[in-house]
This record gives sequence, structure tokens and C-alpha cells, in this order.
Amino acid sequence: MKRNKITGTLSKDKLKKHKQRVAFHEAGHTAGIYLNNKARRSPPVFFKIVFKGMSGATDTDARPYQTTDDDCIARVEGGRLIEFLPLSMQNLTEHNDANRQSAKDYMAAFDADVINLLIGPLAEAKYVVDKDDELFNRQLINLKALKNYGGSSDLALVDEYLQSFSADEQQKTDKLNELFTAAFDFVNNDANWAAITKLADYIYGASENIIDYEEVVSILEQSVAHFQNRRSKARRHYNG
Repeated sequence: MKRNKITGTLSKDKLKKHKQRVAFHEAGHTAGIYLNNKARRSPPVFFKIVFKGMSGATDTDARPYQTTDDDCIARVEGGRLIEFLPLSMQNLTEHNDANRQSAKDYMAAFDADVINLLIGPLAEAKYVVDKDDELFNRQLINLKALKNYGGSSDLALVDEYLQSFSADEQQKTDKLNELFTAAFDFVNNDANWAAITKLADYIYGASENIIDYEEVVSILEQSVAHFQNRRSKARRHYNG
């Protein structure tokens, strides 16, 4: 996430809160890329978290997850199953014997990428809402609200995906609502939220310039295992 212009004007206390929000935003993206893709049986895809001023690559070279915001504390580089969007998906979605499987695979990757883009600002929103003792629901946190949670560049990329999906506005709206619901449900899942929180804490306290793929995966897997172990113990206690 690119936010250096904002941080230059913040007090120490507000900067701390801002960094916490960014940590949850990026943790949301990376948890989505790993856990959501895994749940959907999508192929694994490489990514890393890069902190402000620490990447030697230009935006064009790196093709970061967020691309249009001017400010940067941390950002996810890589992580997208589709690197280059077609101008139109019409040929891909013509269901004949020759391309039916490739169309199915492409749409699975399309859905996963858009969901993972939306998970970032949704995770930041849930963190803020929880801190304010408000209820995280779709009435309070809708698509338009995501711009208040660092989501402008994510939504811009989502729009690029939708432009290639269809020229029909209703079809694009329906697809976006479908994927937003999936992203919201992912963030609102207790096990996923525990993993996002654990990773966000790690990002916030990180002293290195880059958190690589293996570190993120290790943290997420540990969180998932811990959550499953706690749930198993609770069930045994309840049944015993």
C-alpha cells in the first residue's frame, strides 16, 4: 500500500494507528492470496510484502498488487493469478469442447484475484470497525465504503478485471456483488480473521525490508493449525 504522503503529516500516535491499518490491509491481501486460493484449489502463486523505499524494482517491473495510490508504507508484490488481462473474455468464455476447461480455469483465477483484491480493504475495515465496537456488516461496509479503507487502488484494479469480463453493466454489477460477498465472508470467517490478525501483528512489528513468501505461509499455516487445535479441544470439552 502506497501512503508515504499521508504519513508525513501524521502525529506519532496517528502514525501508529495508520501503520496498524496498513498492516491489516496487507495481511488481508496475503491471507487471501494464500488461504483463499488454497481453499479454491487454485495453483499457488508467489508474492512478497515490501516496505517503503525498500524495493529496487519500479512499479512497471514489479507490477505490485496496488498500483495507483501515491503513498506507500508497505505493499504486496506479485500474488495475482492473471498477470495480463485480455481486452475481452468473449473468446475465453465460449463454451466449446476445445476451450471449455481453459475458460473454467481462467474464470476461477479471475474470481480468486478479484476476491483477494477486495479482501485487503475489507480486512482494514473490519479492524477499524472492531476497534470502534461497531458491527462489521454489509450495511456499514459496502463497496463504496472501501475507499475509506485504503481501497482506491484495489478498486481500480478490480474495475480493470470487470472491464475485460463484460461490456454489459448489469453483468459486471452482478459479478462484482458475487465476488464482494465472497470476500466479505472470507474476512468474517473466524479462522481466517485469526490468521489475518496474526499476520498483521507480524507485519506491524517487522524490522526487515521484505517479508518473503515462505515467512507469510509459515505464519498463516501456524495460525490455521492453532485455530483448528483450539476448536477441537473446545468440541471435546463440550462433548465430554
